[in-house]
Formats: sequence, C-alpha cells, structure tokens
Amino acid sequence: MSEMITADLVDLDLSADTREAAARALAERMLARGRVTDLDGFLADVAAREARMPTGLDGGIGIPHCRSAHVTEPTLAFGRSTAGIDFGAADGPADLIFLIAAPAGADEAHLTILSSLARQLMDAEFTSALRAVTDAGAAAALIRGEEGAEGGAADAAGAEAGVPDARPGVAHAEAGGEAGAEVGADAGGGSDAGAGADGAARPFRIVAVTSCPTGIAHTYMAAESLENAGREAGVEVVVETQGSAGFTRLDPAVIAAADGVILAHDVPVREKERFAGKPTVDTGVKAGISRPAELIAEVREKAARGEATAPAAGTPVDRAGAPGEGYGTRLRTWLMSGVSYMVPFVAAGGLLIALGFAIGGYTVNKAPSVMDHFVWTEADSWGALLFQIGGVAFGFLVPVLAGYIAYGMADRPGLVPGFVGGAIALTVNAGFLGGLAAGLLAGGVVMAIGRAPIPAALRGIMPVVVIPLVSSAVVGFLMFVVIGKPIASAQKGMTDWLNGLGGANAVLLGALLGLMMCFDLGGPVNKVAYAFATAGIAVADPSDSAMKIMAAVMAAGMVPPLAMALATTVRGGLFTRTERENGKAAWVLGISFISEGAIPFAAADPLRVIPSSMLGGAVTGALSMAFGATLRAPHGGIFVVPLIGNPFLYLVALAAGVCVSAASVIVLKGLRRQGAQDAEGGPETSGASAAVPKESVTA
Repeated sequence: MSEMITADLVDLDLSADTREAAARALAERMLARGRVTDLDGFLADVAAREARMPTGLDGGIGIPHCRSAHVTEPTLAFGRSTAGIDFGAADGPADLIFLIAAPAGADEAHLTILSSLARQLMDAEFTSALRAVTDAGAAAALIRGEEGAEGGAADAAGAEAGVPDARPGVAHAEAGGEAGAEVGADAGGGSDAGAGADGAARPFRIVAVTSCPTGIAHTYMAAESLENAGREAGVEVVVETQGSAGFTRLDPAVIAAADGVILAHDVPVREKERFAGKPTVDTGVKAGISRPAELIAEVREKAARGEATAPAAGTPVDRAGAPGEGYGTRLRTWLMSGVSYMVPFVAAGGLLIALGFAIGGYTVNKAPSVMDHFVWTEADSWGALLFQIGGVAFGFLVPVLAGYIAYGMADRPGLVPGFVGGAIALTVNAGFLGGLAAGLLAGGVVMAIGRAPIPAALRGIMPVVVIPLVSSAVVGFLMFVVIGKPIASAQKGMTDWLNGLGGANAVLLGALLGLMMCFDLGGPVNKVAYAFATAGIAVADPSDSAMKIMAAVMAAGMVPPLAMALATTVRGGLFTRTERENGKAAWVLGISFISEGAIPFAAADPLRVIPSSMLGGAVTGALSMAFGATLRAPHGGIFVVPLIGNPFLYLVALAAGVCVSAASVIVLKGLRRQGAQDAEGGPETSGASAAVPKESVTA
C-alpha cells in the first residue's frame, strides 16, 4: 500500500471512547505528518460522512472515511481499542478502527489501493493478525501487504493492476470482460455440478453491483463479502464495483448468462437497465456486507418462483427498503419517495401561482380561461396565464405523491395504480391524506400480486397488462367505495380545525412546525412539515389559516442557515476556517429557503447546532403565526416577500428566530471552548499545536 500508512500512523492502544474522539486521535497523527492541513475541517468532513450512514461493520470494525479538500495525499491511520468504540454496527463496538483520508481529487491508482484494504477487512485471518500484532511497524507492514499476505492480506500486484483481489477462481468486474466470462473456472468444477437452479449441470450464477456514497470502502467490502458467500454456497458471483475509481462494465455475455441479480447500493446504479428481466434483489450496500448469504438465498428463491423484474433507474429513496429493516424505516422511505417527487411540482406550481397574483392582483383566480380571453398587451392576461399554468401543475400534486409512494414500494409496476388512486383521491375530495392512503394501497396491492405464483405463459405480460389492470381495479374500488369517503371527511375536519385556529393554539402550532422544520434540515421530519403546509395551499382558493401555516413553515426553514451565517460572522473564532467559508454561502442558502445550508455545521457539532436551530425555528414559527403573516407561494425565501401578508412583521419574526438561534449556538460553543480550556489547563489547542498527538479531552 505504498506509504499511505507508516508506523507513526498506527496506535495499538487507542484510548478514545467515542467515534468522534477516535477520529480526532487518528487525524492528529495525520496532521503531524502533514497529510491533513486543517484538523477541524477534515473532522467535519468525516462527521458529515458518518452522519449519512454509520461506518461500523460486523466483526468489530470501524472505517470512518471521507474525501476532503483538507487532505494532501491518500492516507490511512489505524487504531486498536481494548474497550471498543461504538461505530453503529449491529453486533456491537469496534476494536479495529481505520481512518481513511482521500484528497478531493484522488487519482484512480490510490483509490484502487484503498479498495484493496476494504477487501482485506472481509478476511478473518487478516483481522485476527491485526488483533494479535504487538508492534506498530509490523501492523503497518501487515496492512501494506508486506507481511501476513496469505489468507487475506492484499495482493499488491493485483491491486496495482486494477484487480483488487487476484486470487484464482474469483472473477472481478475490474478484471474486464474476458475474466468475467471465464468466471468460476476453478471454483465451479465438478464438485459444484448440480448446484444450480432446477437441477442444471452448472452452478447458479449471480451478477451483482455494489456502490456507496464515497466509493472507497463499503463498495469493495460488499463485493468481497458477496463473493465469499457465493463460494461457500456453491454459487458463481461476479461483482461490478461502481466506486470512486470508476467501474468496468460487466461483460454483456456474463449478464445474459446470469440467473439472478443483486444490487447492493446507496447511490444510483449506473446503467441499471442492463439487468432488466432477471430476478433481482435491490438493497443497501451494508446488507451486502453484513448478510450476503441471505441476499443470495433470496435471489435464488425469486428465480425458483419465476419472478422476472425490470428494474428502473432510480435512487436510494426509490427502494422499498432493505429486507430486515423495520416497518417504520421502510414506511418513512416510501413516504419520502412520494414527497421528493412532489416537491418540484409544488415549487413550480406555487411560484407560478404567486407570480400570477403579483402581476394580475388577488382577483386573478376569478379570471376567465386564457383560452377564451388573452390580450398580449394586458398585464392581467399574463397574470391569469401564469396562475392557470400553476393551477394545472398543482393538480398533479396528489397523483404524483400517490404514484411515487407506490413506486418506492413496488418499483415501476406501482406507478399506474398509484397515479390512478391519487387521481381518485382528488375526485372524492380526499386530498393529501387520500393521496397518502392511495399510494400505500397501490404499492401493497402490487407487492401482493408479485408474490403470487405466476404461470410461465403469463410472465411476459405481467408488467404491461396484468399488474396494471388488476392493481388499478383493486385500488379504484377501495378508494371509491371503501375508504375514500371516510378520508374525505377526515380531510374536511382537519381543514375546518385549521380554519378555526386562533390565538394561543395558532402560536403553538407555529412553534411545533418551526421545531419540525429545523430538526433534521431537509430530512424526513422537515419534509413532513413542509408537505403539510404545501398541501393546505394546493387549492385554487386556500384558506387564511393555510396561508399562515405556509408562512410560518417557510420562515422557520430559513432560520438554521441564516443563524449559522450570523454566528460565524459575529464570533468567527468559535468556528473552523472551513465553517467560516460555509457561513458565507449559508447567507445565500438561507435567504433562498434552503435549510440544508446548515447541514455542514450540524454534522460537525450536532449537539449544539441542532437544538439551537430548533429553538430559533420555534420562535420564528410562533411569532409568524401570532403576527398573522400569510404566504401563497410555497418557496422562494426572501424573494417572495412582496407576496407576503404583513411582510414587515414577518421579517421581524424571521430576524428574531435567527438572532435567538445564533446567540444560542455561540453560547453553547463558548461553553465548550471554556470546558476544553479548563480540562487542559490553558488555551484551547489550535490547528498548529494540535499536530502533536496527546491524551486530551475532546469536545
């Protein structure tokens, strides 16, 4: 592994007790060697990666890693903990911790070397050797592949050639098409005869794709894990790793000969259509690492039942959730799928309607159709045109919500019954709640149909004729006859309740929505509050209460990035250089109503930033409701202030929340700094002095 790891980047007695402290201790070693230029900036990038998905793996391994502009060259630091450190693995704490640092522009050769480490970690002999080694230099040499190479240490020659594992009998996608076509020449001999489906004379064949957000570690670990499980099960597994170093496409002949497909990914699979028409298991990359045998068994069961799926290109939010995830997790994923596809319609339609009001006045909703009356030189006609286009866009909200909830559950076959159910929800006045119910019903019906045994003669027409026909009929019946009317009544009751809100109740609702908007900064809770608000104004003539809710939600969503920008301006010394740079961008993101502008701050210091943001959001939401500010536009931030009712008081509410949030985070960070000074008996360590590894109290 070249000199990416040396003895002084190894700590065999790592004393940290949290993942943050462990990352800091190892990063300080990198800083001392000049491999990291800004300790806090790099740790913020590590924390942001960790926030997306914990990096703990079964078997006592933690692999915090990231790409960062603060890294000068690819570097690896290794720490061994006696007590164990929680990195989020299902089987408990990790005692082997690898901190992987890659520059933002790391080249393919370095990334390939890092990928070979990921594969080594799947080898029990390699990890056992690391637990037994007593010398830091020997540990570094072992990781570089200079010692203990047999039984799982990296084959350096294979890694440099672009083949992370060069052992015979294992075909890797990186080895190119010919190697793929020859897969299993050694492992698939006579002893495996008859191991395939339906008694075939060859082993069962699986092609797989693995990919993760960073493309450095989990991608290659999942590949190695699937290949190892395949050998144990007598199954040929050929894996295409779509990592940061790029990917070599599987040979089309290998795909054509495969009996099943496993997609273990957390980012979109590139060229996913290549695997259409085969039994497919679609899951997250960690499932490929932690339970590969189950995935192989699942795809074999699907093949035995004759399930032939046609995966559509998509993103992780489109997936129904990995097997083994809790129902609550999967339900959230399904709902987020619908909301994520609905939001662009909300933004486009809502802003067009708002512009229509701005140009044509508040009576523009009573204008005749522009098909019957449109005068090119009249502003009112242009206002009516924009309003009516926006109204058409808003008409898609509930069907799109329902259709893509069903898509998240059942993939492409769920789209037709989902859209049909959503349209029926509008017809029976079931609104937003009806769309939610229709989407869940449609996805459930399609999933139930997919589990039924299908005669071979019907498999070809299932996705085109049978599933759309049967599922649409069932969903239509349920929406029209069974649940549509009760949901419509519930929707009307909720609307009447909102219209009747006033005084303290309205203020409390504003505070609650403000808390939700600032809790996860664009995540599921934020989206629930936003969808609740936009559903209320997604009608031709929204109520005054609905427009007050929309105003409170948008104002609260602007608070976190603006507060962080203000805090970095007022007390820049409490923030790293990277955070101060992010603070400049946060001004623009905040006034544009992009809550995600505060994510870098929350990822680096969640215990101080998130509560501070929630406090400010609650203040803004409550004041906005108390002042009676209204808003017809669902997006636009500060740029739609002319369309706001009571704009001056609205801005006062926003400014109050920003000041409260900024003051809160400054106070909390100041207390942390004082605590660090008290613990160390002097001023807080700066970036330069932090280069010296020491036993210190970390915040």
